[in-house]
Amino acid sequence: MPRTWVVIPMFNEGSVVESVIREVRKTFPHVVCVDDGSRDDSAARAESAGAVVVRHPINLGQGASLQTGFSYALRDPETTDVVTFDADGQHQVADALGMVERLREGDYDIVVGSRFLDGRTKVGAMKRLVLKTAAWWTRVTTGMALTDAHNGLRVIDRRLLERIRIRQNRMAHASELVDQIGELDAKWTEYPTHIVYTDYSKSKGQSLLNSVNILVDLLFK
Repeated sequence: MPRTWVVIPMFNEGSVVESVIREVRKTFPHVVCVDDGSRDDSAARAESAGAVVVRHPINLGQGASLQTGFSYALRDPETTDVVTFDADGQHQVADALGMVERLREGDYDIVVGSRFLDGRTKVGAMKRLVLKTAAWWTRVTTGMALTDAHNGLRVIDRRLLERIRIRQNRMAHASELVDQIGELDAKWTEYPTHIVYTDYSKSKGQSLLNSVNILVDLLFK
């Protein structure tokens, strides 16, 4: 039987991660959270929700957390694919399930989420400009006509996952991952996703901060 592991990087997400994991595990029982040096009770809350927790003793960044999660999932010989999922509640489990089904039915290597394929996600003008610029740059540099190159919701088949090595620890990992997909000539497709920008994520400044990080990534990677 196919077995999906959900990889969730987390850093100081104690107030929300337990409810996120409980919702995810209704559909995907195999969840590994990578606690990236959190200073709160994220790890304990993730474990109480039924996730496996792998800890980084210090904060290394999201790229490093994803690679740690990939390595853990690949240790399970029954793993067939992996979902990357945010800890802050912005991603929807229904979208992840649809993406897993698309991966298997279409014999794809990777399904990438896009917030621009339907009208569900409300994106601010600055963030939209940055993301569209990132997609254009990806098309120029890799030939991949992605509409949303920096969407964190993805489903990756095991065969591709075994060939991916994320070396950029922080925000540059997103572009590095796309570069590797292009270099490996992976079979890819996009899937419409609904990104919910919650009061919690906005209070952490993630929307604006991620936009700045994406620009820095494009200019200096």
